[in-house]
Amino acid sequence: MGVVFSAFSLSGRPASVFALCLLPCAFICLVPCGAEAAQAPHASHRLAPIPLDVVTRPVTVREGIGRAHDDTSTTSKEAQGLYDQGLAYLHSFVWIEAARSFNAALKIDPAFALAHVGLSVAYVELNRAADARKVIDAARTRAPALPDHDRRHVDARVLQMAAEDAPADAAKLAAYRKALDAAVAAFPKDVEFLLLRGMAESPDPAERGQGSNAASAKYYERALALAPGHFAARHFLAHAAENGGQQSPALEHSAAYAKQVFNVPHARHMHGHNLRRGGRIFEAIAEFEAADRLHREYVKREQIPAEYDWHFEHNLGLLATSLQYTGQMKRAATLMKAAFDLPTGLLVQAFNKREWPMFLRSRGRLQEAEAAARMLAANPHPVIQATGHIELAHVMLATNRWADAGTSFNTALKLLRTTPGGAIATNALLALQGELSLKTAERAKGRATLDEVTKRLRAAPGPDAWSQALFTLESMARAARQVGDWELAGRLARQMLEHDPVYAGGHYALGLVAERDGDTATATTEFGLAIKAWAKADPDLPELAEIRKKLR
Repeated sequence: MGVVFSAFSLSGRPASVFALCLLPCAFICLVPCGAEAAQAPHASHRLAPIPLDVVTRPVTVREGIGRAHDDTSTTSKEAQGLYDQGLAYLHSFVWIEAARSFNAALKIDPAFALAHVGLSVAYVELNRAADARKVIDAARTRAPALPDHDRRHVDARVLQMAAEDAPADAAKLAAYRKALDAAVAAFPKDVEFLLLRGMAESPDPAERGQGSNAASAKYYERALALAPGHFAARHFLAHAAENGGQQSPALEHSAAYAKQVFNVPHARHMHGHNLRRGGRIFEAIAEFEAADRLHREYVKREQIPAEYDWHFEHNLGLLATSLQYTGQMKRAATLMKAAFDLPTGLLVQAFNKREWPMFLRSRGRLQEAEAAARMLAANPHPVIQATGHIELAHVMLATNRWADAGTSFNTALKLLRTTPGGAIATNALLALQGELSLKTAERAKGRATLDEVTKRLRAAPGPDAWSQALFTLESMARAARQVGDWELAGRLARQMLEHDPVYAGGHYALGLVAERDGDTATATTEFGLAIKAWAKADPDLPELAEIRKKLR
């Protein structure tokens, strides 16, 4: 990851050192119960800007990206076509290609105000805030001479940017919504205004569609009625359904979106999300693989570094964890390591790199897990440093380095308390705190903390949080078994199966508990279900070998 690593003491000391900061309420109170870091890759989460020479490269007209259109005042048919392409890319979160398309339109028509508006959105998402202000200022300069439709777009974007700069100011978000309400009233058949108004229902003024909610859906439905089959309305309706836990409509809309937008990796990836949550894991893997192929073709064709497109690493991680889910650990390890090694410009993706040391811990590869955790702990960003210390503490607990585990916990706690964006690691730190208490004779406190983590994990909205919750629950159940707390292990195993009834690891965990309780019938049933779910697992998967030995 291109960072310099620090050295840490690895000496083991008695568990009595844990009187340090293990106060459950101290960290629970950092964010509201159930709060979850946003998964949408907004500019506030981006760690580095995309170079200007990349987003100003020439671009051609593309197929298979979905069709968007908004009537504008440009007199150039070519510029209008490139603008529409930019809109289509915005609606699929493809920020680089959106910026290239808007820039190409402006080369043809430098006075094209709505191209400046679209470009301001792309630039914010690419962490080019100063450039975003320049282009929106150019649009504002031309606004008085624009027709009403175009001027309303400019005015609304100006208000949105003001709200983005002050996300805690409810009045600014309300002003933006009011402007969009007026625009929708003036142009009731304008699909783009309706889409924007749906996004504006989110409490995040920088919302681009990924955080859509139930209140957003009515605007997207209106857009769909005006333009039947509109891919963007389908896309955002899928996100709204996902975030509301409505799996059936999410799958319906994402399938339609993926069919229309077959050349955009995010569309295939998103449908994979919903297939996975619907228990169709092998179909999900096929969609993630299709998205990966599209990514690699794009990187090769356009000569743009893979790490510049946030979708690439994210999809690679989902593909890897889906293979892990099916027991294909060897291939999962290769892809997860590749995702871990890939540079990233997004905080949320840097945080998600913890999946690699978590995976290594789950496979008993503790030395490698420690090395990966140290890489995260050496990251320049404090939140990722904290994430590294969380993972270090888990490894140290597994190797009986109690005092060092406590020190790493306290380091992570201090970093997260004092750093903006620290809420993203709330559940990870709480899970560690529960395990620390569980393994240091504070079992009641550990149980209570892990029960709290379980509620938070299962309440978190969105498909990414849903899939990540499963492996965290599995890790917690493993910790409970290691300390002999079989009651807690059973409770966590049942939570895993409530969360995902077909996961082999959940059936395996419940089978182990049933065997320990002397419930041979349940153990046999659960182990049989695990074997069935691991039908395509690595032939030498240790869990399968263990189950078969037990059943014999």
